[in-house]
Amino acid sequence: MADKLIRALALNDEIRLFMVDTTDLIEKTRKLHDLYPTSAAALGRTMSVATIMGSMLKDEKEKLKIEIRGSGAINYMFVDAYNNGNVRGLVSNPQVFMVNEANGKLDVGGAIGSGSLKVIKETDGQSSFVSQVDLQTGEIGDDFVYYFVQSEQVPSALSVGVLVSEDLSIASAGALLFQVLPFASEESIQKVEEVLSKLAPISSLLLEQSAEEIVMSLFDDVRILDEHDVHYQCTCHRDQMLSALATLPKEDIAVMMKEDHGATLECHYCHSQYPFSEEELGELIA
Repeated sequence: MADKLIRALALNDEIRLFMVDTTDLIEKTRKLHDLYPTSAAALGRTMSVATIMGSMLKDEKEKLKIEIRGSGAINYMFVDAYNNGNVRGLVSNPQVFMVNEANGKLDVGGAIGSGSLKVIKETDGQSSFVSQVDLQTGEIGDDFVYYFVQSEQVPSALSVGVLVSEDLSIASAGALLFQVLPFASEESIQKVEEVLSKLAPISSLLLEQSAEEIVMSLFDDVRILDEHDVHYQCTCHRDQMLSALATLPKEDIAVMMKEDHGATLECHYCHSQYPFSEEELGELIA
């Protein structure tokens, strides 16, 4: 079954719901970047929320960029997301395995430390929106809730999780976002709080239920608006890499021609390699 993102309304259409199952997507990410458990949890949580936020974009030309920078073993994570369900991501240190001794869980907050969360919206390569907040705990979920309240003035609740199996594969991954619309009644807000107080971790729920079953079980009047598949999809291409080479000083390109008789660039998001011949480098200098 393919990973899915679902958008819905509930409680007299006063509460907006987003649910995404990213299990296969994060497993592909884990294999692609050879992620250890804590790195997988950190990047997986970020990519799951980014997938939801990407679905909020109005235009196919828009891109959402998320940058998380920390003071710990994980210095940075970069994630790109689009409204068609495509997402890609990378982490500065793929091989972090830290466990919180107090609760026995993966210590994502300890691995990231203090730092910042930045959200950028781009259209045709031009930034149309930039907002940055300080990390609250580094656990990702708390940090995005703080972002929604501070930067978008939308009261939100978020459950996000990645469950790593003993063999290091991803058993389940996903996110569930509740957003209170401006005209919501106090009664609706209280019902949301009741559901949240009893809600099991999203990674546990996804072991037993589909994304649609989870959403439909939350309230009596859930109305699904739409759903679509989500995928790990890189947007790199040869012309992009050639443009990157063209930004280098001509002296550096000349050294590549003389010593290596060409150059090979690798995409950090998907590890695709793009070789360029000595002749192509010569054309750049010319």
